Amino acid sequence: VQLVESGGGSVQAGGSLRLSCAVSIDRRSNMGWFRQAPGKEREGIAIIDAAGTTLYRDSVEGRFTISQDNAKKTLYLQMNSLKPEDTAMYYCAADCRGSNWLCLMYPGDYNYWGQGTQVTISS
Repeated sequence: VQLVESGGGSVQAGGSLRLSCAVSIDRRSNMGWFRQAPGKEREGIAIIDAAGTTLYRDSVEGRFTISQDNAKKTLYLQMNSLKPEDTAMYYCAADCRGSNWLCLMYPGDYNYWGQGTQVTISS
């Protein structure tokens, strides 16, 4: 099983980035995006279930959009109006069987993870 993220980089505050996650397995339950800044715990930022229902962390609501292309087995995260506090390593995750809220809040409920892609926002 492989999850491979891409699309990270360095942009100025106010800019945009689009992350992609290619998934080698068939769609399984909830999928999500997480991030981890140095010295901080990994936090969920957006999840999407098999029906396409989404849930976001408050701090990214309205700025980030999670989407999926099941035919391409790819998960996306469109990030707009980026802020310096969005700087972190971003990870995609797959196969969380819990509720949408639990899958957003608990990274330990996922069975598969990508290697991460760095996002750096300068002020």
